[in-house]
Amino acid sequence: MGSYMANYWKSHREVISFSIMAALLAYVGIAQSWALALGIFNLCIISSIMALGVNIQWGYAGLFNVGIMGFTALGGLSVVIVSQPPVIDAINAGGAGMLISIVLIVLTIFIATYLHKKKFNKWLVISTVVFGYFAIRYFYSDATRAIEAVNTAKTGYLGGLGLPVVFSWVAGGFLAAGAAWLIGKISLGLRSDYLAIATLGISEIVLYVIKNEDWLARGVKNVTGLQRPVPYELKLQQSQWFQESVQWLHQSKLNLVDVTEQSRALSILVSESSVVFVKICYAGIFVSILIGMIVLANLALNSPWGRKVRAIRDNEVAASAMGKNIVKQHLQIFVIGSAIAGVAGALMVTYSGQFVPTSYQPLRFTFLIWVMVIVGGSGNNLGSVIGAFVIWFLWIESGPMGLWLAETVKELSGGSNSLSDFLYEKAHFLRLVLMGSVMLIVLRFSPGGIFPEKNKSM
Repeated sequence: MGSYMANYWKSHREVISFSIMAALLAYVGIAQSWALALGIFNLCIISSIMALGVNIQWGYAGLFNVGIMGFTALGGLSVVIVSQPPVIDAINAGGAGMLISIVLIVLTIFIATYLHKKKFNKWLVISTVVFGYFAIRYFYSDATRAIEAVNTAKTGYLGGLGLPVVFSWVAGGFLAAGAAWLIGKISLGLRSDYLAIATLGISEIVLYVIKNEDWLARGVKNVTGLQRPVPYELKLQQSQWFQESVQWLHQSKLNLVDVTEQSRALSILVSESSVVFVKICYAGIFVSILIGMIVLANLALNSPWGRKVRAIRDNEVAASAMGKNIVKQHLQIFVIGSAIAGVAGALMVTYSGQFVPTSYQPLRFTFLIWVMVIVGGSGNNLGSVIGAFVIWFLWIESGPMGLWLAETVKELSGGSNSLSDFLYEKAHFLRLVLMGSVMLIVLRFSPGGIFPEKNKSM
């Protein structure tokens, strides 16, 4: 019987795992609210995209990148730069000075790099950098002060291009990819542990810049009211077709209420349904993007390119002896995975409707993404998805689970006691216990994760 169950699990693990997650989300919808269940579902999808990017780097090529939050933040920043309307007063006040500063930065880097490559005297290179720095500061300081002084409470930054928010998702991928290319050029020659330290440090630098350069995206004052690709709840509640649809769907429930109460009951149902409808719209968009990425990632993994990448991961020395350019291949993978993380960051900001730089906490959320990849199955794209669903679901629902546990202990013991009080007080720490427990259990009974990598020997 045990062997039959084990074989059945191995042959149907994908269907069983996703069915269990669907049942858990349905339970949250019934027991708590469908808005919450759909909210968890959408965040699981976004986390799946982010975990997919990490899986491509680690599962395909063995690159240990812990700078994920930096690339995610760049994706979020792209939403502000692309979709927000331009602040004309700020552009008039300091736009020209900021443009000159950017041009000087590019020129300084280009000239210094050219002189270094041509093996000019090192003091000439240093002098070029120093001169460029002071020239940049001259224009940059005045431009920054002028921009940040324009209506600081509401703007104080340059704004964006005013384009549809969908374009920012593509821009987020390219912005993160560009940063990954620069970082990879510097750090991919390092050993894996040094690569982790370098990516974490560079991620912190990116976040530091975003938090402190108010002219770019208001810094820690946040940008709110961002564009969204779905209808607004208030507009839905005011539209006739939506009201009639809700009334038709809940007609049997409304018939149980007095005529005088039907209007108020319908108003509540319309308000609740608008939230659910918006989250369903987001879910449709996010699922479509995730499916497209998984299809492309699987096609790439099963191609000659994918087999080459895995061969490099498993034995760099042998691959190098066969003429493969290891650093070039690693750079390519690093850029692709970071671009996907950038897209996920743009989707996250679009979903929340605000850009909050302080929410990017590398040591906290980087750990979560890595746990998703490890628990789901490193090297398996669907494993990244199930890992994201399991971990994010537990991360969100651990609070209610902790309170339920404390309440159960209280009822079984016949009243409040030291144990129930302790559980009430420490309920929010349950998520950390759950994360560690799930990872240990999975690694003990399925070292390859819930969905182990397929065709590993190929």
